[in-house]
Amino acid sequence: MTFVHVNTPPHTGSFAVNIAVVLQSTALVIVVALLAAAAAGKLARLDGATYPAALARAATVFAAVITLAATVTAALAALLT
Repeated sequence: MTFVHVNTPPHTGSFAVNIAVVLQSTALVIVVALLAAAAAGKLARLDGATYPAALARAATVFAAVITLAATVTAALAALLT
């Protein structure tokens, strides 16, 4: 009696799982960006900046974190595909 080994492709997961991972990752990046922006705004206020200046620094940090996350995502996507 001989056994035949059938090579089946690895399970790549369902579409719903992929969407859930993307949404959770996006939410995590936004939360980290908001925390970094809040910290930057607070540090700016402690440094004596006015409220508009502190808000501008916080917005700059938020945009920088989102941009960094997008850049890392693009680099990883290029490497993994």
